[in-house]
Formats: sequence, structure tokens, C-alpha cells
Amino acid sequence: MSVLVTGGAGYIGSHVARLLTAAGTEVIVVDDLSTGIESRVSGLTSYTIDLAEASAVAALDQLMKKHKVASVIHLAALKQVGASVENPEEYFNKNLGGQANLLLAMRSAGVKKLVFSSSAAAYGMPNVDLVSEYETESPINPYGQTKLIGEWMAANAETSWGLRHVNLRYFNVAGAGWDDLADTQVLNLIPIYFEAVLKETKPQVYGADYNTPDGSCIRDYVHVLDLAQAHIQAIDYLEKDNREFNTFNVGTGTGSSVFEVIHQIQKTSGIDFDYEVVARRAGDPARLVADASRIERAMGWKANNTLVEIIESAWKALS
Repeated sequence: MSVLVTGGAGYIGSHVARLLTAAGTEVIVVDDLSTGIESRVSGLTSYTIDLAEASAVAALDQLMKKHKVASVIHLAALKQVGASVENPEEYFNKNLGGQANLLLAMRSAGVKKLVFSSSAAAYGMPNVDLVSEYETESPINPYGQTKLIGEWMAANAETSWGLRHVNLRYFNVAGAGWDDLADTQVLNLIPIYFEAVLKETKPQVYGADYNTPDGSCIRDYVHVLDLAQAHIQAIDYLEKDNREFNTFNVGTGTGSSVFEVIHQIQKTSGIDFDYEVVARRAGDPARLVADASRIERAMGWKANNTLVEIIESAWKALS
């Protein structure tokens, strides 16, 4: 029996695939390679498929039966918040159309276990110190909406044909488990700052007048290797007949401010670079930190790496 990882050539997906392989699990990768890198999954059985294409249903059905797939970890999706605002139709087509095709294929192939890559973006801008899974979902952009609707799609499949599913709501993912699996997309804060350091340009801080200890935004940074491990434990969780919850935050429960991130990057890199404080960005909450107690109770998962390990591993992989 094998595990299918969609988006398995991507930053997070390649970490998940490598951990599964190290544990002796047969991994099948599906990726359209629009952002994924083929060399990350060298040696694994992989298929280049765009999940949003109508032909994907038959192709996925066939490969799931051929490789005796028992579980699916679904990470393939577009994930840029700004781009989702500019091109919402593309995000709904790719993220929701792709997931619909995947679920159709799983139903046809009789595969009934799904770990879904969701996001803290499903919450929107909650005004709480720690965000628990009981918080009301109110996404403020199309990307977050696709993640919340993706959770609904999985829940409907559970009602309709018995799908077992787990939604993992990621907080801010960073770091590298292996040097060849670095985050090369430069879409998130830490890679953006690293690129600025390496190119000797000034990174920007969006707002320093928030109601936080140092005035900058606070976020929960989770190491990509810890996040990948959560997916493996989620598959085990789906084997249980008694599962109280389907949705789990994946974070550390500890927040780090933008200035704290900058100071740690300066320390790790040994480069005392300058930065520029500019106006706030619309839609940025002052604080977004996970209450990660549910996943620890239910699965025994807990993050092992701090901001220091995250930044040191990312710097080593990129420099």
C-alpha cells in the first residue's frame, strides 16, 4: 500500500515525501511542476498532472488503483494571497477544481483517507492572543476562502461516501529539513529577507506601530520538518475509529515579531543589514499565533524546533 502526495515536488510536499520514504512507505508523487522542482523527488514514482484538468480524474483513478494507494496527502494548490485577490477565478479553478477532481478519483478508486493542506488563512483576522480551532472562520481573501471551502468539500465527502479526513491549518512555515529542499519561492517573510541580504538590498517592515511589544506584527513560525511530521502522524490518526476532531492547527504556540526575525537573521548570517519601515499592509493582523494543544492531545504531535533552528536551517540551505 502506498501514499499519494499531490504537490509532492513542492517545498512542503518534498519534505513530506522524504519523511515517508525514510519510514519505509511507498510514495507516489503527483505535481504539475508549475512551482515544484522535479529533482526534489528524484527516485520516486511521480506523475506530471494538473489536477484542475478534466482528464485528471481518470489519470488519478488509474494510478491510485495501479499503485494500491491507501491514503492521500493533498498539498497541490496556488498559495499567494495577493495573486488570489488579483485573479480569484484562477484560484477557485485550480484549488477547488483540482480538489474536486481528486475527490472524484478517490471515490472511484475506493481511497478513503485524506490529509488536506489547509491554512490559518481560513481564520481571517481573529482578535485573540492564541487562535484555537473553535475560532469562527472568516477568511479575508480568495486564497483563504479556497482553503475553508476545501475543508467543507472533504466534510461533504465524509457524509456522502465515508471519506476519513484531517484538515491541517498551517501557520507560518519556514526552514529546511535538508539543504536541497530549501524554500526557493521567496514568497514568505524569511525567504524574502534572506534574498534581500544576499542581494544587498533593504528588506521592508510593513508597519511598526501595532499594539505589540516592539510595534511589529507577530506570527507563529513552524519548521517545515515539524510540519511534515504532522502529516505522517495525521495518517496514523485516520486509522483510528474514534476521531473526535477533523481540524487541527499546526504551529508552535509561540509568536515572533518581525523585528525578532530580523535580529535572528542578522545573528545567523553575521550580516548587520539595514531595513526600511514602511506603511502597514491592508489586512495584516497584529498577531496570529496558534493554539496547538488539540493536535498534541489527539496525535501526540508537538513542534521540536524554535525560530533559531528555523532560520539557521533556512540560511544553511540557501547560502
